[in-house]
Amino acid sequence: MVKSLWNAEEAAGLSKGLDELVYRSNLIGTDRSVCNWGGGNTSMKTVEKDFRGRDIEVMWVKGSGSDLATMKAHNFTGLNLEDIKPLIERDEMPDEEMVAYLGHCMIDSKHPRASIETLLHAFLPFKHVDHTHPDAIISLCCADNGRQIAEEIYGNRFVWVPYVRPGFTLSKMIAEGVKNNPNAELVLMEKHGLVVWGDTAQESYEKTISVINEAEQYITSKIDASKVFGGAKYQSLSEEEARSIAAQVMPVIRGAVSDEKKMLLTYDNGEDVLEFVNSYNAQDLSQVGAACPDHLVHTKMKPLFIDWDPQTKDVAALIASIKAGVESFKEEYKNYFERNKNEGDQMFEPAPRVILIPGIGMINSGKNLVMANVSGALYHRAIAVMKGSTTLGEFVSLNENESYNIEYWPLELYKLSLAPAEAEFSRKVAFVTGGAGGIGSATCRRFVSEGAHVVLADLNLEGAQKVAAEINEQYGEGRAIAVKMDVTKEEQVKAAFELTALTYGGVDIIVNNAGLATSSPFDETTLDEWNLNMNVLGTGYFLVAREAFSQMKQQGIGGNMVFIGSKNSVYAGKNASAYSAAKALEAHLARCIAAEGGEFGIRVNSVLPDAVLQGSAIWGSRWREERAAAYGIDPDQLEDHYRKRTTLLVNIYPSDIAESIAFFASSKADKTTGCMLTVDGGVPAAFTR
Repeated sequence: MVKSLWNAEEAAGLSKGLDELVYRSNLIGTDRSVCNWGGGNTSMKTVEKDFRGRDIEVMWVKGSGSDLATMKAHNFTGLNLEDIKPLIERDEMPDEEMVAYLGHCMIDSKHPRASIETLLHAFLPFKHVDHTHPDAIISLCCADNGRQIAEEIYGNRFVWVPYVRPGFTLSKMIAEGVKNNPNAELVLMEKHGLVVWGDTAQESYEKTISVINEAEQYITSKIDASKVFGGAKYQSLSEEEARSIAAQVMPVIRGAVSDEKKMLLTYDNGEDVLEFVNSYNAQDLSQVGAACPDHLVHTKMKPLFIDWDPQTKDVAALIASIKAGVESFKEEYKNYFERNKNEGDQMFEPAPRVILIPGIGMINSGKNLVMANVSGALYHRAIAVMKGSTTLGEFVSLNENESYNIEYWPLELYKLSLAPAEAEFSRKVAFVTGGAGGIGSATCRRFVSEGAHVVLADLNLEGAQKVAAEINEQYGEGRAIAVKMDVTKEEQVKAAFELTALTYGGVDIIVNNAGLATSSPFDETTLDEWNLNMNVLGTGYFLVAREAFSQMKQQGIGGNMVFIGSKNSVYAGKNASAYSAAKALEAHLARCIAAEGGEFGIRVNSVLPDAVLQGSAIWGSRWREERAAAYGIDPDQLEDHYRKRTTLLVNIYPSDIAESIAFFASSKADKTTGCMLTVDGGVPAAFTR
């Protein structure tokens, strides 16, 4: 059952007018079983002063491209109702003309473009109107016998409107249907959703909830758990097995769906998803079509269903089926586009947005984590609708041509155009070791500022989590994750890359940056000190690079590695033989990997910094005292000492190193591999030659 979230105390504290509409809209959007992400619309009618001080009737309606759950006052558009009301006398009005006309009705040109369904709200003579996409209602509206069932539930209190694409015609049909039924309390839109109204914000909201629950109660009373989706055909694997297999196949999927534009992936094994994908009817049901027109832009008309028996645990067979399935899906999507295209249409990426695998769950793709999650959230709604519709009768959807016309509808595509432009590292995933430190955190922030998603791997989990939280606070949830990882532990490195695959689908960039430093005269260098440097700076860099190389090969879409070496990679540092030898190893390891990675589009380059004291855990350790002693100076004099020994007389900061890393990882360096870049202010003894 859907719960009312209305809080009388909170509502009483709102000022009358737009604040009420914002509050009501947020409540509606908070529960996704009531309204889809980005879908639905709300309105209220008020009296305002125009620019000449005259009283005018204004309708406030959701602006295009907003989400009810998070929208604020500035996301609503105010329109002069006196300018809109005469439109109901017309017989027809094309979309382009309607959009242009409504633009003239806006009381402020700075407001966003009004919702596609603005006229629906304007033509109804009620102060508050809400249009939603509740699971229970769409279950009814997508059942072949939905209208008859609606009569059982609502008697003569509803208006049934056959499917018509949103716009002038649908708005007029709804207005006339309500006018002609004096008992009308709600409108059921075939294959689409619900409209209710009220004299107050609370009345309209509570009506939405009560109407949904009437349908929910009816459907629940008819459900036979053993027969949902035809019953269970497969059993799910254990959580551990399912996640392990998902981690293995997600880089393969990511590569398969990223041949035109890179995609990020999400993994979902929710109970409702597993109930669906494991059922007898899932494969056929999933191919009927979208459960709501709003889904189409984000999920396409159909998902890709992989016919695989999870009890075999045959990962090789699953990977083969995925590769063949994705290619077949893309070919069919291209044919679908050709069969239905209108003049001027440009085809989207033909790869699937939703992939269903028995025993494993659902994998979703999108240009970033947010959009991949949106396609997943919408398919949860589709599963709920199919469950309800097949309980009542047969699930029906839009025909192919109408599905296409919604997917490529200019008014829907306008919403997508409101998204920020993509940047250099959009659609890319970066994995940074030593992510909590000065260079690592600066690098992560640099990548995220240009669109990347990042994994901060560090022994200092608390520090990595702090940086990740700061990034997510600034750039949005999910843009960064932190993982505790010791680069010398093979199982921890593997686990970190499995987590990366499960979270984002794979990896595009790794920055081998984890570090330490010790200083001792050569004859006083212990075996433990030698092994410590070799383990972290040699073996650690090898393990991280090897795991990344394997994942990048699985994806088949190239990749970038940047090793953080040192001035000591090419300079024989005094009293630092273990550190310098390990740093030289790193630089040569990077060149070796570059030589093997070229055929796979994997580039590997090294950055050689020197004396980056700011924010460095190394320079906060004994290394500072040891290096100062080697130069015969006080530790507080080190920064000035290092500055004076450079030819440019400058200090080096983490942001300087981050900039060089970003260069090597960017398209600007697409034809550069096996290269070393010194960022040390110019230390002649370390000039590469």
